[in-house]
Amino acid sequence: MDPMHGEAQGFAQFVTGLKIQARVLGAMIMREMVMRYGRENVGFLWLLLEPMILTCGVMIMWTVLRHEAHGLIIGAFVLSGYMPLTLWRHVSSHAVSCLRQNLPLMYHRQIRLPDALISRALLEIGGITAALVVVYTAVRLMGLVQPYQDLGSLLAGWLFMAWFSFAVGLVFAAASERFEFVEKLVQPMHYLMLPISGMFFMVAWLPSGAQKLALYVPLVHCFELFRAGMFGDTIKAYYDIDYLFKCCLFTTAVGLYLVDRARHHVKFE
Repeated sequence: MDPMHGEAQGFAQFVTGLKIQARVLGAMIMREMVMRYGRENVGFLWLLLEPMILTCGVMIMWTVLRHEAHGLIIGAFVLSGYMPLTLWRHVSSHAVSCLRQNLPLMYHRQIRLPDALISRALLEIGGITAALVVVYTAVRLMGLVQPYQDLGSLLAGWLFMAWFSFAVGLVFAAASERFEFVEKLVQPMHYLMLPISGMFFMVAWLPSGAQKLALYVPLVHCFELFRAGMFGDTIKAYYDIDYLFKCCLFTTAVGLYLVDRARHHVKFE
């Protein structure tokens, strides 16, 4: 066989596989939207409205109470903290019970358990990203925040938060199939993580000893990176992209392994 012909055939099969995978994920996302929000009333718009309402409410409350934090406009600081936090909470927590809810679909040859987790994560990421764009545009037009300073850092912080949230969600999904109590611990764990997540502080505001401890938490790097893009040189941000990448990659590998092991324990809900 001609080597060039074999390579072309292999590439064509790869592209075909990608197209099939894209159709599968698209169909599962549509199914998830209909199941969760229905076909009537605001439907999918609620995916955008929920984080928008909560974020605007928190911004208004904090703005009324205080006008700035360490020289930063409080509305912009809240926006740079609450939206990534919403991404973290929604993507990681909505993976719980996802496997058993989508088990009937596994009878289709093209659908596998990770597809259910990926489609649900993409739905959450897409909705919250759209909410971020709408909220930022609105408050920017009202003059409540300054223009972002570094789009690359802003996007990197957002995407790393999405990736790490998805990776942790894989672990939650697998663990909840093996142990029923895990589902009840997810929300308390999110609340317990709040003080050390990086939402309420910048690493530069902490004493030197506390800074070293804070930088062991991957979420802190995501917030710092996102805020570096938002505020630019007006702040001193501490983050390590290499460390964050390794944490995301390791957590994803562990999560995928646990999901594969949990497939024998998945039961109909």
